[in-house]
Amino acid sequence: MENNNENKISYDEFKKVEVTVGKILSAEKIPDTDKLLKLSVDFAEGAPRQIVSGISAYFPDPAVLVGKKAMFVTNLAPRMIKDFESNGMLFAVGGGDIPFSLLEPASDVPEGTKAV
Repeated sequence: MENNNENKISYDEFKKVEVTVGKILSAEKIPDTDKLLKLSVDFAEGAPRQIVSGISAYFPDPAVLVGKKAMFVTNLAPRMIKDFESNGMLFAVGGGDIPFSLLEPASDVPEGTKAV
């Protein structure tokens, strides 16, 4: 992998990224799309957030995601994706020829916990 300074961000920029543990309450395929799932995620904020994620290919049965805890970026500006508002971004790695994995915390870390 090439070390490209053009892609580097400063520590001050990185500190702005809010990474939070969320528990997936529901997951459903967005009709007429190949990649998108609509997730309802609990961040211990009082009401769940809707997050749209392009991970459908890795979860043919989205119900397997229900109850999982994963790491999310929670301070992104809301974004409309196929007429659905997304209020965060799921952290995952892999895809293609590389095994896919959600970034999951230890099971005893409560939802709403922020990365330090």
